[in-house]
Amino acid sequence: MAAVDTPGFWQNLYDQGGDGWEMGRAHPTLERWLTTTPPPRGRVAVPGCGRGHDARLLSRHGYDATGFDFTDAAIAEARRFARDEGVSTIFEQRDVFTLERDHAHAFDGVWEYTCFCAIDPRRRAEYVRVMATIIKPGGWFLACFFPVGRRRGGGPPFDVGRAEVRRLLSPRFRIERAEAPVVPVPRRIGQEWMVYALRTSAL
Repeated sequence: MAAVDTPGFWQNLYDQGGDGWEMGRAHPTLERWLTTTPPPRGRVAVPGCGRGHDARLLSRHGYDATGFDFTDAAIAEARRFARDEGVSTIFEQRDVFTLERDHAHAFDGVWEYTCFCAIDPRRRAEYVRVMATIIKPGGWFLACFFPVGRRRGGGPPFDVGRAEVRRLLSPRFRIERAEAPVVPVPRRIGQEWMVYALRTSAL
């Protein structure tokens, strides 16, 4: 399981065309959120951004978005897409567990999708702590957790439980909304769960 914590694991998947999580577009519910109930604008981090579709969407909606990913291949493609689309999204090859070193309280919000389920489940508490550290107090954490309720074991993606998410977010975040996606990814219907939470002062 530790292999998922190494860039080589993910680089190998890209090289072999094993990136089955790739949708070729931004998440449709993120699009809906940004047009109907957008979180406050500002600097937004997108951990595990892959080819950067969600990060570029955030940029097009007026956010100062930065995408982080383990692999050079993903970041290179994300930057190419950004150039082609004329958006100013920043992309950085990075181990997301190191972000607190130089991004403490640097972001107004975080968009999370398929990073939480890709990391070693034993590091999820650490991941939440890092996200809380890079978000300013009062900032927001918008996530679409997947795969919720699957219970098949193995991964990535590794199974996600609603109770686990609530436990890990508390007390660093206060959940404001938790619901099924308004516009789910068709092949993931029933396995996604949207959460909007605000960063408290607790660390």
